[in-house]
Amino acid sequence: MSRHVAEVRWTRGEQDFLDQRYGRAHEWRFDGGAVVRGAASPHRVPARYTDPAAVDPEEAFVASVSSCHMLWFLSLAARAGYRVDAYVDQAEGEMGSDAAGRMAITCIRLRPVVTFSGARQPDASTHDGLHHAAHESCFIANSVKCEIRCEPVIA
Repeated sequence: MSRHVAEVRWTRGEQDFLDQRYGRAHEWRFDGGAVVRGAASPHRVPARYTDPAAVDPEEAFVASVSSCHMLWFLSLAARAGYRVDAYVDQAEGEMGSDAAGRMAITCIRLRPVVTFSGARQPDASTHDGLHHAAHESCFIANSVKCEIRCEPVIA
C-alpha cells in the first residue's frame, strides 16, 4: 500500500470571512516540491473571490483522471511494442446533478489523440483495446463513481 499526500494551504488575511466575501485562492503543495495555485471555479463563485488563472478542484479532478489513463496507456503500448511519439488529451468533465440530486462531476470525456511511429502500428481494434486496458488499470478511474468515457483518436 502507498500513501499520497497533498498539503492545501489557505489563509484569511484581512478579509472578514463571515460575510462570505473572502478569496478562495489557495496553494496545493506536493512532496516533490511542486506548488500549484488553486482556487474555486469561476463557474461556482463570483470572479472577484477566485483566481480564474488558478486550477480549480474540478479541473484538477479531470486532469487527474486523464493523466492516470495516459500513464497506463503509455505503459501498455510500450509493453506491446508500439512506439508512441505524442499523446494529447483535451479531457472534459461535466458538472450536473447525480442520482441523489447533488452537484457532481457526472461524466468525464477523455479524447486522447495518439501519434505512433515505427514499423509496428496498432489497428483501430488494438488501439481501442489499449485504451480499455488503461481504463481498467487506472487507479483514479477505479476510485470514482462518475462515468468516464474514452473517445480516442489515432493521429
